[in-house]
Amino acid sequence: MDCRDVTLHGIERLAGEADEASRRELAAHLAGCEDCRREMARLEDVWTTLGLDPDAEVTPEFRRRTLGLLEDEMMRGRVRAFRPRPAFARPMLQAAALFLAGGLGWVAARTAARPSSTPPAPSPVAAVTPTTAGVAPAAVPDLSGNPRFSNVSYHSADKDGRVAIGFDVTTRHDVAGKPGDPEVAKLLAYLVAHNSETAGEKSRAIELVSEHYGASAGAPASPEIVAALTTTLHKDGNPGVRKKAADALATFAMTPEIRTAFLEALKSDSNPAVPLVAVDALAAAAKQSPDASTIQSLREKAVDPQENGFVRAKAASALKGISF
Repeated sequence: MDCRDVTLHGIERLAGEADEASRRELAAHLAGCEDCRREMARLEDVWTTLGLDPDAEVTPEFRRRTLGLLEDEMMRGRVRAFRPRPAFARPMLQAAALFLAGGLGWVAARTAARPSSTPPAPSPVAAVTPTTAGVAPAAVPDLSGNPRFSNVSYHSADKDGRVAIGFDVTTRHDVAGKPGDPEVAKLLAYLVAHNSETAGEKSRAIELVSEHYGASAGAPASPEIVAALTTTLHKDGNPGVRKKAADALATFAMTPEIRTAFLEALKSDSNPAVPLVAVDALAAAAKQSPDASTIQSLREKAVDPQENGFVRAKAASALKGISF
């Protein structure tokens, strides 16, 4: 995959239209290209923002100014020149490949027809030796499964003629089990907390948690999953991801840890969609068991002139339904 293909494949993945092969190819490219990771993060932020805001009326003046800004930005962004391959390169390469294949076939036929009285000599195996001072010898990984390499680096030959090749090996594993299995729950918690390269992948991991845990799913969430989601709600820099974490936590039975996370989000989250989820979840729990900290926080939000109007109205409405 080339860098110029990342936007198209990224949009397909965000829209849920990418197949498994395309998702793997995109993930492998992002793992080795920092510029494309930043571009993908910006694309996900735009995608999330478009999904959160209601549709606005497009006036003629807004359309005119927006098209002008877009045109200016496109002109400034054209910093990568497109260099097409020469028209004659592809036919020449195809002809060379056919000639090489024919030559190899002729050599193989002559070798097979010629009797040999001695066993074939073993193929030489390149020795894996340290390439620079302080680098210990390492075995070449098993290449029979065509593993994906990322972060590949090459170092020039040293004074002894030894070169260094560095890379990370990605190996695929499939884990199957019920959501209630401890190992499955631990794996999902890890995906949410640590192993997502992009906001889109973290959002997908949170969606999997929402599908299989909580009141509607029937399987209780493990402490690891609750901790991963509360940490995401508190620290993740993407507002859309925090909203998904809040939605997932709202489906769980209220616990002191979840209540604390929602109270903190209600107090400080800059994305109004997150406090709205927090108000609903805290109010639903307070109707069953009134909590002093919840009631106080809702009162403060209901009269805070600096707060978003939707959040103020939601907090005031929630207070009316709580008996205290």
